[in-house]
Amino acid sequence: MKVQVVRAWPRRHEAAEVSLAPGSCVRDAVSAAGWAADAEVTGYAVFGAKVSLDAILVDGDRVELLRALTVDPKVARRKRAEARPIKKR
Repeated sequence: MKVQVVRAWPRRHEAAEVSLAPGSCVRDAVSAAGWAADAEVTGYAVFGAKVSLDAILVDGDRVELLRALTVDPKVARRKRAEARPIKKR
C-alpha cells in the first residue's frame, strides 16, 4: 500500500510517499520516510485526526507530523485584526 507522509514548517513543507505492507502503522510510515528522529514532532495525525504511533494505516492515507504552535492563535488573530483598517458602514 502507498501512504503519504507530510511535515510542515511556517514557510515550507516536505512530503514523502512510502510503500508499506498492509497492516502497517504510523510508526512504520514515519520510519520509512526517514523522519523517525525528528525532535520537533509533538504528535501525529491521519488526514487531520490525531492518532498514536500504533494506529493502523490503509492505502492512500496521509500521515501528518505535528509540531508545537509558535504563536497563540488568539494573539495572531488579534494582530491581524489590528492591522486591518476599520470599515465604516
